Amino acid sequence: MELLNKWEAGWNCLFLALRPLTENDLDKIIYIRNQGHTVTEAINRSLTHCAYHIGQIVYIGKMASKDGWKSLSIPKGQSKQFNAEKFSKPKHAEHYTDEFNKRKL
Repeated sequence: MELLNKWEAGWNCLFLALRPLTENDLDKIIYIRNQGHTVTEAINRSLTHCAYHIGQIVYIGKMASKDGWKSLSIPKGQSKQFNAEKFSKPKHAEHYTDEFNKRKL
């Protein structure tokens, strides 16, 4: 539970920093280690950095759980079945994570 609390605190920190930004702020230059970035570039840099570390966490989790690992996306060897299910439904507009969020609830 402590790990999850720290995870949530970290993301909350990001969202609190983003909340006051306006569209006019996105092209402003900020400096990361003396290198100029637009705010948009800095946000993208930060998110890709987070994605890298999340990948590390997933890799370690997969190694630690061995055969007990539950895939976070399409399980190995099940792409054909997954795609058949997807293409059997009509085209629609929703965020790609909506279906996963519905299943976890």
